[in-house]
Amino acid sequence: MRWIWIDRFLEFESGSHAKAVKNVTLAEDHLHDHFPGFPVMPGSLIMEGMAQTGGLLLGETSQFEHVVILAKIPKLNFYGWACPGDTLVYSAKLLDAREDGGVVECTAHVGDRLVADAEIVFAHLPKTGGETVDQKNFVFTMKLLGVFDVGRAGDGAPGAAAAPT
Repeated sequence: MRWIWIDRFLEFESGSHAKAVKNVTLAEDHLHDHFPGFPVMPGSLIMEGMAQTGGLLLGETSQFEHVVILAKIPKLNFYGWACPGDTLVYSAKLLDAREDGGVVECTAHVGDRLVADAEIVFAHLPKTGGETVDQKNFVFTMKLLGVFDVGRAGDGAPGAAAAPT
């Protein structure tokens, strides 16, 4: 099973920045145990949402020619939480993109409230001996990227992206 921790993109500027949303809902099983009586989205999943936003931003710069993997998180701070009914907005800014990987700076907000910020380093997985990586084991491929088209109507026609409510 694959877990996608972003619902859609609000902005996607190739090689520059991206903004995505995640609606937190009680329909997600992990919220029933984390924490009983006070459900909050686990910090690790907020971090994963920031990483997915930044990883897609980096991967798109090379048209997903490379497999982008999270290499390290040199900076990560949590300032609050996200509860059911909240809309998390992930913002990612591409700081560096190279042949071997890249660095993004990310934030997670609920409204005007900063929930988390991070610096994330990604690596491009090397191909060895002409072998290719089995993409089915990775969350995102070019085929799935279309799910996150910015500002598309239900019929696929261009339209304005709606702001989160």
